[in-house]
Amino acid sequence: MLTFFTTAKPFRGHNDVIQRNALKSWTLLDPDVQVILFGDDEGAAEVAAELGIWHESQVERTEFGAMRLDSMFGKAQVIARHELLCYVNCDIILLGDFRRAIERVREKYRRFLMIGRRWDAPITEPVDFSDPSWEHNIRAFALSTNQQRGEWWIDYFAFSRGTFGSDIRPLGIGRYWWDHWLVARALDLKSTVVDASRVVIAVHQNHDYNHHPKGWYGVSQGEEPQRNLGLAGGRKYLRYIAHATREFAPNGQIRSTWVRRTRWEMERMRENIALRLWYPLLNSTYSLRHAVGLNRKGISHSRAKLGK
Repeated sequence: MLTFFTTAKPFRGHNDVIQRNALKSWTLLDPDVQVILFGDDEGAAEVAAELGIWHESQVERTEFGAMRLDSMFGKAQVIARHELLCYVNCDIILLGDFRRAIERVREKYRRFLMIGRRWDAPITEPVDFSDPSWEHNIRAFALSTNQQRGEWWIDYFAFSRGTFGSDIRPLGIGRYWWDHWLVARALDLKSTVVDASRVVIAVHQNHDYNHHPKGWYGVSQGEEPQRNLGLAGGRKYLRYIAHATREFAPNGQIRSTWVRRTRWEMERMRENIALRLWYPLLNSTYSLRHAVGLNRKGISHSRAKLGK
């Protein structure tokens, strides 16, 4: 049916709880699911044996210690016994709607990448998977938080074998920008990129960033994400969920995203024009405008709307 693969933080404390929750939820999606856990971090071998999943300890890492995208995706496609694969962050609980969505995509497209927005939820305890209503309870709890992340946050990548080849770049997984590069690469290869956000409730279990020596800064802005950004080719090459070429409608049908993508690109273009042309012009004429009694209140308000 489907091969999941992932990497985990050391299995201790809260991370132990949420990573076990995630891995177990994937194994319950179908009797024929395969799960591959990469890495030799604390507890990985023991948890893999306990859950009956494949443990692959050997994977190449960056000079900073993060697992490399090219190594993990390459090995996963060799080990996988299924033609459908999915990389998922190891804090994401998946429900039956994920299985139904990927089956629908597989029926329509030969080569594809399915991605989607996640729902944040403050889960701190082990999920009782023996409870027949566990899926209903998790879904209801996630939706009640009303915290669906934006189109920059991508936590699962379901794809057909062969979508990504040997040209994957050696970006560090778990640091900014590798995920956005992967979407860009799929689009470059003319694969169908499907946004499943409307039909898949992917539940992200909230956590801290103490696993990194520099915390959130190290993951998002430090040397490692800057390395990723350079390897990706810069921000101009990155793509997000908003760039998906197809999306699930609320009724489960898959439709074109041409209107949405056009609107999104026009908004970005408008912001870029404002940043590159309009504001420098306003700044250069400040003395003149000030002399005739004009002030910068409107300018400041406009900048605030753009988040600058």
